Amino acid sequence: MVNVPDSLIDTFATRFGQAPEVIVRSPGRVNLIGEHTDYNEGFVMPVATEQGFWVIAGRRDDGLLAVRSEDLDQAGEWDLAQPVPPHKGLWSSYVRGVAAVLRAGGYPIGGTNLLISGDLPVGSGLSSSAALEVGTAMALLTANDAGAQVGERVNLAHLCRKAEHEYAGVPCGIMDQYACLMGQEDRAILLDCRSVSHALIPIPADWRIVILDTQVKHSLASGEYARRQKDCRRAVEQAATVLGRELKSLRDLDEATLEAVAGRLEAVAGRRARHVVTENARVVAAGEAFRQGDGVRAGQLMYASHASLRDDYEVSCKELDLLVEIASQVEGVYGARMTGGGFGGCAVAITTVDGAERLQAAVIRLYNTVQPKPARIILTGASDGAKVWRIG
Repeated sequence: MVNVPDSLIDTFATRFGQAPEVIVRSPGRVNLIGEHTDYNEGFVMPVATEQGFWVIAGRRDDGLLAVRSEDLDQAGEWDLAQPVPPHKGLWSSYVRGVAAVLRAGGYPIGGTNLLISGDLPVGSGLSSSAALEVGTAMALLTANDAGAQVGERVNLAHLCRKAEHEYAGVPCGIMDQYACLMGQEDRAILLDCRSVSHALIPIPADWRIVILDTQVKHSLASGEYARRQKDCRRAVEQAATVLGRELKSLRDLDEATLEAVAGRLEAVAGRRARHVVTENARVVAAGEAFRQGDGVRAGQLMYASHASLRDDYEVSCKELDLLVEIASQVEGVYGARMTGGGFGGCAVAITTVDGAERLQAAVIRLYNTVQPKPARIILTGASDGAKVWRIG
């Protein structure tokens, strides 16, 4: 039986005056390597995290969607028949957007109560939005007996991504929703974002995953994310002109071809392309390093990824750079890099068992004592994707 906290069951009954019918555990994700490649149809290698959200659901017969976020201490109630206005940055837009997309797709979603709570930091680059979308979708489908096809997880990932695009205003790739749904314990997901297919990569039992959350988010993050996508599209257009053939995305370029055309691309477009093309190669190489248990090689690739994100893609920041620099000096740390969209958020490190302890001590000593906001240290592992339980 699911190990949901008893307090949440009691809270649901108190808030909504009914016993819950469905419980969903939806994980976050941390991307080990392969950043800003997903929307370029490239390769990524995330894991579903041990941290995530509980979404507890029960049906109601009045056509309303009532949602309570315990972590934010906020609630709302909406008529499902009414249009959902897009609203960037509003947590309820993710929930309402998922309901709207499901209903538009022909799923019979009716009145439902939802209670949401978890241990996944919000706004840290650990895909709290995707975890919320996936948890909401699976809870709504199951509570409304529309979940006979919940097993079609790839389709559900696309629907959740559609909700984020259309209702939350975030032009994300498929990685986040996919990882939250397709994760597997002790495995990384080597995802091909063009074919939307994956291989599961074993994580050696004596490796540890350490997330270092800067707890900062610089104000230019959202606008710069969209700008990077435009830079990449411009690079594709310019490279296609030089080569005299159609290119669908930067995935269509390998390192040798990019080197041949780089001198004829605009400087910024060239740097963005260089990051994406070399990052794709790093992800494939990292998958092989993980399979072989070669922590040294995996770590080298992670450090190279960070340098590329810092210098060519220009999405790092001084806080992330400092954490990666500290990690590089700690015995037992194989590698570290920024993870997520950038401009704050988290770094991720792969370590030995003892290295994880030493890294924590080093961050406390060398980072937390000099930064206005201390880094939050999160130990995690690769977990299964979202799970559903019917109760009662």
